[in-house]
Amino acid sequence: MDRDSKSETSKKARTFDFMTMFQEAKLTAMERCGGNQDALQTEPTNEEDVIPVEESKVKKKKEKKMKKKSKHKHKHKHKHKHSRSRGGSSDEAESDEDEKSSGGKRIPREGTQDSDDSSDEAVGPPLPPGFVPLAQENNGMGKGDGVAQKVQEKGVDDDNEKKADSLIMGPPPPPGFRPQFSKPSTSKTQSQSSSASIIPTNEDSDNEDEEMSDDDDNPLNKIPESHEIVFDHGNKTISALALDPSGARLVSGSYDFDIKLWDFAGMDASLKSFRSLRPCECHQIKGLEYSPTGDSILVVAGNAQAKVIDRDGFEVMECVKGDQYLVDQASTKGHTAALNYGCWNPKLREEFLTCANDCTVRLWDLNKKFKHKDIIKTKGQGGRKTIPTCCTYSNDGRYIVAACNDGSIQLWDHNKHTFVNVAMHNRSAHMNGSETSSLRFSYDGLTLASRGGDDTLKLWDLRNFKQPLKVANNLPNMFPMTDCLFSPDDRLLATAVSLQKNETDGKIVFLDRSTLDIVKEMHVSDTSTIKFLWHPKLNQMVVGCGNGQVKLFYDPVKSHRGAMLCVVKKQRKVKQAEIMAAQNIITPYALPMFRQGRPTSTRKAEERVRKDPVKSHRPDLPVSGPGTGGRVGAKGATLSQYVAQQLVSRKPDPYEKDPRAAILRHAKDAEENPYWIDPAYKKTQPVPVFRQPDEDNKKEEDDEGPLWKKKKLG
Repeated sequence: MDRDSKSETSKKARTFDFMTMFQEAKLTAMERCGGNQDALQTEPTNEEDVIPVEESKVKKKKEKKMKKKSKHKHKHKHKHKHSRSRGGSSDEAESDEDEKSSGGKRIPREGTQDSDDSSDEAVGPPLPPGFVPLAQENNGMGKGDGVAQKVQEKGVDDDNEKKADSLIMGPPPPPGFRPQFSKPSTSKTQSQSSSASIIPTNEDSDNEDEEMSDDDDNPLNKIPESHEIVFDHGNKTISALALDPSGARLVSGSYDFDIKLWDFAGMDASLKSFRSLRPCECHQIKGLEYSPTGDSILVVAGNAQAKVIDRDGFEVMECVKGDQYLVDQASTKGHTAALNYGCWNPKLREEFLTCANDCTVRLWDLNKKFKHKDIIKTKGQGGRKTIPTCCTYSNDGRYIVAACNDGSIQLWDHNKHTFVNVAMHNRSAHMNGSETSSLRFSYDGLTLASRGGDDTLKLWDLRNFKQPLKVANNLPNMFPMTDCLFSPDDRLLATAVSLQKNETDGKIVFLDRSTLDIVKEMHVSDTSTIKFLWHPKLNQMVVGCGNGQVKLFYDPVKSHRGAMLCVVKKQRKVKQAEIMAAQNIITPYALPMFRQGRPTSTRKAEERVRKDPVKSHRPDLPVSGPGTGGRVGAKGATLSQYVAQQLVSRKPDPYEKDPRAAILRHAKDAEENPYWIDPAYKKTQPVPVFRQPDEDNKKEEDDEGPLWKKKKLG
């Protein structure tokens, strides 16, 4: 009876008997607290607890339903926190089912609280390894003492690994890379020693920083000289070079009157120019310069007219030539002598400057080619004329600077409307009679460098223009366009050097700006170096040599774009189009004009010869008409024969030997019928008046003249 009553009560509990469910939940709660676990474990097993097979089948079906309900409750547990007691009853029901399915034995669940925690941890993404929640650390609610101990053991290692990871920055090192750092003196743990072997010490890092700072401070390390390419312009001296502001194109001019344009992006490894032109006919190119915007090129040649061409070499403007017979140069519209130099205004994109041998410096407007915009007359000591050999603008466009052949350097203020008086001048800047070849301002705009024809290089401070800051001597200069310039960082000064007799080392000399001491000499060619450019954006150097070659120096690490764009391109192969034309081969004798027919019979050949007047020697036919071919039709002979016949057959002329009588024979007819002379004088002189010969004789006798003119008698 007891077993039947127990089965009935258990069935009623599964048929929603809430009181029994509450009691079971209470018991399970007590079991979770650990109060009745020992009693349950030591509870003996009786044969009466065994459930029959039929009842077990029915219970298995109910177990499946209860499992589905329990799963549904676990999914929505975060929404129904107040149903914890109901969850406990369901857990107890599941425990009863497990008890019955296992043969009537009641097996207590271990770690029921852990199961709840595991269900909570299942929500969301998985936690990273070694993660310990703060709440469990503070309240002691970890999963177990073993897990907590493992986490505590790994804490120190994880902290050290994180510190090492935070110090190591950048991409991962390549395979096989071993950093070389000094080992630490002391190591408390193995993790600290391993991290210290990877992380450099402070002393090593300081030493490396000092070495890097020393390398950065040394301006010689910024010179791009590791790689070199050669552009072949021609065979004569390179007299002009220019790079556009962006560094995309290079233009070169030479003594061979030609200009060549080079495009770095369009070239390949063959290094061929895309255009060659001769803008000024048979005049040497003396100067080339790109406009500040890079869309125009100023061409200065040996003639009196400067030209402006576009980026592709087409003419935009040509300056007008002045009247060379006018004494006052201000009255002329343009230069009257050969040009020496020219440059663009760095601030006004449409203004440029030229100087010439007519002792003037003229300012031009790109939109007004028929007359100069302004004129500056260069004067030397005592107000005498002097020829400007070089001119330029300051970086801010305020000053116009010109160097003259009397050794002076003169500056005018561009902000003033007139250029009569100079703003600054130095009469003895260079040797009198020498040609100053280059004037360059530093990037800070405070210092001016002048390359003299007296083999010197001088630095000038605009705030004290009377004396040079520094002077460098023994720098040969044999060309009127030898360049000098400042490095992009304004710490070096570089210039080209001409070769003297029996020298073969063409070089570029680098000098320290502060002392003008030579700090480096770079070999370039076996001939003189004339033009020199150092582009600040590309960090590449271009040198024009005396043998017609243009050499460009760059460094793949320090330089950018420019020549590096064309060097990497492979040389294009010339596409040879092979066309097989279906044409017949014609031998010369197959043409009709060379064809000689085979004689079929002698009779036909004789007939052709008979018809030919030359081969048959046919006599001349009688002339019909006035005559042709030098033959007269009247007599049938040639003209010479006809004249001879007429001379023989004519009657003798009685007046042939007396020309006076031949004229007087027409006197009677002239008096009776005047036709030529008398009608002309009919109104003015109706009666002719003739001079008597006796009057002339009397006058000659009366005019005795001086004694020394009289004829001596006897």
